[in-house]
Amino acid sequence: LFLCALLTAVWFRLYLHPSKTSPFVRHVVATLLGIYFALFCFGWYALHFLLQSGITYGIMILTGVEHMHKYCLVVALGYLSFCQITRVYVFDYGMYSADFTGPMMVITQKITSVAFEIHDGEDEALGFCSGCCSRRMPSLLEYFSYNCNFMGILAGPTCSYNDYIAFIEGTPYRHRDLENKGKVNGKSRLNDPSPNTEVIRKLATCFISLLVFLSVCKVCPVERNVDDDFIATTPFYAQVVYLYLSMLTTRPKYYFVWTLADAINNAAGFGFNGYDSNGLPQWDLISNLRIMNIELATSFKVFLDNWNIQTAHWLKRVCYERCPYNPTAATFLLSAMWHGAYPGYYLTFLTGIVITLAARAVRHNVRPYFMGSPTLKFVYDVITWAATQIAICYTVIPFVLLSVGPSLKFYRSWYFCIHIGCILLAIALPVKPRHLRLKEQQPAVQPSLESTDSNSNQKQKAT
Repeated sequence: LFLCALLTAVWFRLYLHPSKTSPFVRHVVATLLGIYFALFCFGWYALHFLLQSGITYGIMILTGVEHMHKYCLVVALGYLSFCQITRVYVFDYGMYSADFTGPMMVITQKITSVAFEIHDGEDEALGFCSGCCSRRMPSLLEYFSYNCNFMGILAGPTCSYNDYIAFIEGTPYRHRDLENKGKVNGKSRLNDPSPNTEVIRKLATCFISLLVFLSVCKVCPVERNVDDDFIATTPFYAQVVYLYLSMLTTRPKYYFVWTLADAINNAAGFGFNGYDSNGLPQWDLISNLRIMNIELATSFKVFLDNWNIQTAHWLKRVCYERCPYNPTAATFLLSAMWHGAYPGYYLTFLTGIVITLAARAVRHNVRPYFMGSPTLKFVYDVITWAATQIAICYTVIPFVLLSVGPSLKFYRSWYFCIHIGCILLAIALPVKPRHLRLKEQQPAVQPSLESTDSNSNQKQKAT
């Protein structure tokens, strides 16, 4: 089905190009194909996609702009949670085949994203960039096209409503040309760059990821980490190494799915993000991960910033930037609710709160001492890389094991050592709360803003 979606995307770009047909036709075709793919893959469960979208569209029409984003978040997330709980505890606990709640997770992100964009477009005082705000309500066709188009119905990723409409109307290239007057380093650029090279590169990445996953997934099963014989007979250092290797083997399946989803969108012409300094087109507007940055991450934050990128942007936009106190904890809890009903998800994100706070404290208090020379910085990077990879594996293993029993069994075998260590670090090393840091930054930022003219301000807000 993914192959069919890829071929359809190529056809969509070539034969329904914005220069050849109207946005109305592109919306209709993208929506109908998306519904067809959903029905083919999930059967009548796909009606939940339409019902969830229809209910929230009614909320957007009937409620005022001031509160629509809150109502849409509660209703969309509540509907998603109901479906997840029903699927897990009524039908097939632990089964991933034909999970119709997967697309609903992306649709939930899109529903809330457009509601927040419209709300922010009406309230300029919030200070969000103009590209993240919308000035008008979408029509019913535009709304269903955004939520259920064939490029993203199977595996996403989510995207900005404004970016999607620009893609349908054929305006993303023009907007990005205007930013630099159509030139990079003095060289003229194409208005409509071809995504073919980038699609081929991403398909090659998919092939390698799938090959690696099929080759090693059975060699280092994650379940061995909680095997009684393994725990009793294996030295602790070997358990640490095996934890890293076993969790490493689970990542390629995400690399495969997310990169393939990105390639499908690019093949349709969606995902153009301007040009780099060499004048080469960038097709990473809706990319969901950066593999090398993940594998070489030297901090918890760097890892999270490069993993499931579009979801991280969504969480930041709807929760982290709006929560006045404890935004880190609130964001992790929202992420747990969005992911599903398995207890392991909540153990993962509760652990993530503690480790994030500890990592932030270490970075603020310890890192400056290692920045004096390249040698010290290299030593710091090596140590933090190893610590980050182990901390990620320790955090995420309940996400893979799903259940409370095996997850707590693993943590007991490690004596909850990382939990305890992170709690002590977070308490011992001072870090100012986020709202206080923002208050301190405002006086320093204000003079620089006043010294620039209005044209510079408008350009800065738009980028």
